[in-house]
Amino acid sequence: MHALLRGLDRVDGWISRFEAWCLSASILLMALNTVVNVFGRYLFSQSLYFSEELNQILMVIVTFMGLGYVTRTGRHIRMSAFYDLLNDRRKKALMLVITFSTALTLFLLSYYACLYVAKVAQRGMITAALQIPVYWTLLVVPLGLFIGGLQYGLAFIKNLQSRDIFLSFSALDVYDETSAAGEVSP
Repeated sequence: MHALLRGLDRVDGWISRFEAWCLSASILLMALNTVVNVFGRYLFSQSLYFSEELNQILMVIVTFMGLGYVTRTGRHIRMSAFYDLLNDRRKKALMLVITFSTALTLFLLSYYACLYVAKVAQRGMITAALQIPVYWTLLVVPLGLFIGGLQYGLAFIKNLQSRDIFLSFSALDVYDETSAAGEVSP
């Protein structure tokens, strides 16, 4: 079991580096694109004709690649009012249900997103400004959903093997009273 967890930890690390690269590159490119466009508009009275389209594509990348990141770090939005009322044994059972069902849902959504991307590819549509195939801009959607599913699957496995409750493969479910009271932790 420990060898499996080490292997899963290694896979998680690879995915983490890939996501970090995609997110960093996309956000930096979005910022650069916006700054260059502003300078072009105000200094030369000429905007970049593709700026808005490029930022829309980059926003899709940030959104779907960010799904795995927030899941890995346990920073995804949770509705925990009912969960917080449970004892640890029931919290563990509910977390197993949540992680398993969310993983399955994301894998299913990834499958349907692949079908959608294939339909868009068959239509041969291209973007207006950049003149690239639209399906290229959508490939990140099934990939991000799949990586999110992997993260929830890893959280399910971690919760199966551990006595503690994990939000993700590496994020332990802990309640920080200082942040809940609105105080800033050092």
